[in-house]
Amino acid sequence: MTASITERAERSFTRSFQSYHERASEQARIADLLAQRLSDLAPSKSFSSAFEIGCGTGHLTHALLRRFSIASLTVNDLVPNASRLAASLGARFLKGDIRDVVWPESPQLIASASSLQWLDAPEALLQKAATRLIPGGWLAFSSFGPAQFHELRCLGFSAQAPGLRWPEALAKAVQSTGSGLDIADLVQERRQLWFESPLDVLRHLQQTGVNAAASRVWTRTTLAHFSDRYVQAFGTPRGVPLTYHPTWMIAHKAL
Repeated sequence: MTASITERAERSFTRSFQSYHERASEQARIADLLAQRLSDLAPSKSFSSAFEIGCGTGHLTHALLRRFSIASLTVNDLVPNASRLAASLGARFLKGDIRDVVWPESPQLIASASSLQWLDAPEALLQKAATRLIPGGWLAFSSFGPAQFHELRCLGFSAQAPGLRWPEALAKAVQSTGSGLDIADLVQERRQLWFESPLDVLRHLQQTGVNAAASRVWTRTTLAHFSDRYVQAFGTPRGVPLTYHPTWMIAHKAL
């Protein structure tokens, strides 16, 4: 039986869990920017309750806690190792697929960083979040858009996250609920990370677990072919690029 994208993502992130926190510099940057932007927009620096989806090793968790006081924190992740983060912070941990777990009641903040792209229908999850927030609550998330890993897609790799969306489409989904959410911030970027060689790109993907192409069975011949094609298409005197397409949305629910 073919493994689902959720099962593949869980295996990939479980394997890379130890290296992810240190190596996922772009995800750490995104989480910090998301938390800072929320701090810029939210008049209060405290939340009675918060729910984080896909907490991982805690990039967003720690970024939020540096800026806000959170009385009751619940964090969720597919990977069991993330329970250690929750335990270290005195938070409640919900292990499992976010579509299946029982959400906490009436959160004042629902947040997620670099996680929703793994869902085949991120719009549905954001719509659920919009209806679950209490009046006056905040929704803050980051994901990735369709230009994510542009180079790999150009080389024919189809193992992309299924939920890559333009930010405007996700904002439209949230607003369609009629839940009284106002979009306070909607941002996208295109950034390139640079590597000495295509093999370094693969190591980066393996160490961060962010693309299933890295976990395929490679032989010396296929690695050499991949490297030659990558350099031919994208090589520069600086090295080779890998494109990231982060997106952010912050929304506030009317009282």
